This record gives sequence, C-alpha cells and structure tokens, in this order.
Amino acid sequence: MAQSTKPPIFDAVDLEREIEEEFRKLPQDRESQPSDFAPPSVRAPDIALPDYVEHRDGATEIGKLSAEAVVREYEAAAKDIEALGVELVEHVKQCEAMSRQTLVVIDELKETAERYREEAKRVFLQIETYSLVTAEVRKTCAEMREKIVAPATVRTKPKKNEHRAAQEG
Repeated sequence: MAQSTKPPIFDAVDLEREIEEEFRKLPQDRESQPSDFAPPSVRAPDIALPDYVEHRDGATEIGKLSAEAVVREYEAAAKDIEALGVELVEHVKQCEAMSRQTLVVIDELKETAERYREEAKRVFLQIETYSLVTAEVRKTCAEMREKIVAPATVRTKPKKNEHRAAQEG
C-alpha cells in the first residue's frame, strides 16, 4: 500500500471544534483571562464562490480559505456598491419627478405673471382715464366759476360826453 505524498487536508471547522473541546477540558478554577471574554469567532458564510474566481491546483487549504475570505469581502462590497447604484437610480427618479412638477409650477407662475401684467395694464389705463376725466371736470368747474364770478356787463348807450371823448382821443 503506497502512502500519499500530499499533506493531509484539515477542515477549518473541525480544527476549530477540536480546539474548543481542548479548552473545555482545562480546569475551571483558574483566574479569568482576557481571552475568556473575547467575542465568539466569526465563521465564513456558506456562500458559493463567485463565478469570476476559481481555486488553483496546488493551493494550500489556508491559502484557499484566505483567498475565499478576501473574495467574499470584495464581493460583499461590490454588492453594496450595486445596491447603492439602485438607490441612486431611485433618487434620480424622484429628482426627475420633482423636475417635471417644477416645470408645471414654472408654467403656472408664468401664467400668473402674465395675468398680473394684464391687470396692471387695465388699472394703469383706468387711472389715466380717471385722471383725464378729473382734469376735464376741473377745467369745466374753473370755466363755470369764472362765468359765475365775472360781473355782468350790460351795454348802455354812451353818454354824449363819453362819445365825443372817445372820438377825440
């Protein structure tokens, strides 16, 4: 029977389990250590490797596990970036909707401004018309006042002396 020259392949999960069992066998009467309060270890998720990577022949188990961990982190970041893109598209859609609504409001504002200009023109003409009428009324009143205040002159025959003096003069 020939022995394999390849080193034995250890499963990381089995190795971790064996280490935990060894620690449990230690006596409990020792002082607590900082490592006793360490958070539980994080295991790699059971996610298949992305299609864009593949293990090479001859890579060690630790190398494979390290490469998988790194590629999973990159893949998680890439997915987060893609999710950010989807969120950004949603924001763009909201901006487009706001832009369309803004254009409608701008059209309404232009119409309102035009109505104000028309109203200003109407009021302007009305005021000038009233001003002309008022000026005409004042002129008529002044003429009437002059007619009322002016003494009435009655023509009489000139006296004889007045008539001669006028002729001589």
